[in-house]
Amino acid sequence: MTHSDTFLHPDRLLPVGGRTLKIARDLYESVVDLPIISPHGHTLPHWFADNQPMGDAADLFLTPDHYVLRLLYSHGISYDTMGVPRTDGAEVASGRAAWKVLADHYHLFLGTPSRLWIDHSMNWAFGIEEPLAPDNADAYFDLITARLQQDECRPLALLDKARVDYIATTEFALDPLTHHARIGEQGLSSRIATTYRPDDVTDPDHPDFQTNIRSLGDMTGQDIESWSGLIEAHRVRRAFFRQHGASATDHGVPSTRTVDLSTTDKQALLTRLLKGEHNPMDSETFRAQMLTEMAGLSCEDGMVMQIHAGARRNTDPRLMERFGANLGADIPVSVDPVSGLEPLLQRYGNAKGFRLLFFCLDETVYARELAPLAGYWPALRSGPPWWFHDSPRGIARYLDGMVETAGFHNLAGFNDDTRALLSIPARHDVWRRCVCSFIAEMVSARILGSNDARETVRWLSYEAALDAYGIKLT
Repeated sequence: MTHSDTFLHPDRLLPVGGRTLKIARDLYESVVDLPIISPHGHTLPHWFADNQPMGDAADLFLTPDHYVLRLLYSHGISYDTMGVPRTDGAEVASGRAAWKVLADHYHLFLGTPSRLWIDHSMNWAFGIEEPLAPDNADAYFDLITARLQQDECRPLALLDKARVDYIATTEFALDPLTHHARIGEQGLSSRIATTYRPDDVTDPDHPDFQTNIRSLGDMTGQDIESWSGLIEAHRVRRAFFRQHGASATDHGVPSTRTVDLSTTDKQALLTRLLKGEHNPMDSETFRAQMLTEMAGLSCEDGMVMQIHAGARRNTDPRLMERFGANLGADIPVSVDPVSGLEPLLQRYGNAKGFRLLFFCLDETVYARELAPLAGYWPALRSGPPWWFHDSPRGIARYLDGMVETAGFHNLAGFNDDTRALLSIPARHDVWRRCVCSFIAEMVSARILGSNDARETVRWLSYEAALDAYGIKLT
């Protein structure tokens, strides 16, 4: 096989050939060098506040990447062997040893988006031109680790190299935002912002919920035992987050359920929760009511509201106990956006200035529910394919299910939603290639003209995210 057959073919993800390939190539050339807008993700703010070297190759590509960890674990490779830090501080594999494990099993990632992202990242950042393999593992480890110590590979330099115009991290409600304060002191808060994610105080199933919600009251000086005081506490914290650049909130929930209870019922529910006298239905109802409350607060302060629904998280209690959360044992579940979002949308779906971005892991609802919802409610836009479906075929299924009913301009563009800094340009490149392929097929079918096609790929690659999140670049 030739080099181009095995590693980063220039036409990867584009149509196979003929006129459609030429159209897709031309469209891709028009967007490949656009800056990146990354309005939702989980990169760590201290990377940018400190701007220090990022460790070794395993720290970059393996131990923080739940996509990689879960697939290796499915083949019997332990988290200790992959070098993931344990909650009890026990010794785990060194970075070099863990990297060798990844190299020895890199073939397991054939056909996965993880393989595309890692190959692209290693080539883009370090000039590597052959896939990771057992016989080059040590050489690549040394090369990457050495390059990470150079100024050109510090976090802020990598943002510059990737042409990231805007990036948002995600912090919980009780976070002191000390790193973002230092980012602001460096004059970077218009480029690197936080996002308000209050799951730590809105999810009664959180193990520290009661402690957290009382801490929320202490931090804000509000009486969280009253419903009005609880909502005022959120109002105060949201204002604090906005002072650190936040323009959006994010809410990770297992279902799409929302409710709009009476004041009396809301207070009774809160009282049961604080006394520890609640049942599982109370927990679900509290999460549902808090989504409606957060929508109301967004109508007040203009923060864009994101809902990420349909994940059953941390399903392996042994993994959770030994290593912690968000390491791969998360599974998609079905959702019901029409019934679930109905109370929230009936209350706020027509509110001027309110923007709700909805993401889900249930692909079966795209054409049947999500596209019609986004194609009607002024407040609602569809977030891009998320998590397990942030993949070439997942993107194709999403566009195919959404566009005919919702159109292109009810889509929120793309966000990478990643914890891995170097995967940001790789993920945006996959999205842009897939969008160009999809649009090229429409041009070939004479559905779109060439000018509309160019405007649409630019919209989906760059402008839609700015518009959906209300981002004003300075």
